[in-house]
Amino acid sequence: MKTVLIIEDNTVIRENVCEMLELGGYQAIFAVNGKVGLDLAKELRPDIILCDIIMPGANGFEVFGELKADADTSEIPFVFITASVGKKEIEKGLAMGAKGYIQKPFTGEELFETLEGCFAVK
Repeated sequence: MKTVLIIEDNTVIRENVCEMLELGGYQAIFAVNGKVGLDLAKELRPDIILCDIIMPGANGFEVFGELKADADTSEIPFVFITASVGKKEIEKGLAMGAKGYIQKPFTGEELFETLEGCFAVK
């Protein structure tokens, strides 16, 4: 079973994503902000990380940058989930090495297609 870490400060979104993942056969773990997400990623080394951009503790770009700089977590596929998908943000995230973006609100189909795509290229 693949483990997905969801780093999301919005409780409703976080709980909905966790439920979708569990129903889809994934193990879902979550963090309520960027700082907690960094700690969990380093401790648990999930198979993939879904991360919001704008949140307290550390924003999504900071989280991704720190994980990429750490040899133990640099290869974990990372996908931004965000309502903020301006062209500059997308370009910045992809240039950093993100596997993609999922725009809020999103469907279960979009979520699972993105996950499957990340695992297919791993």
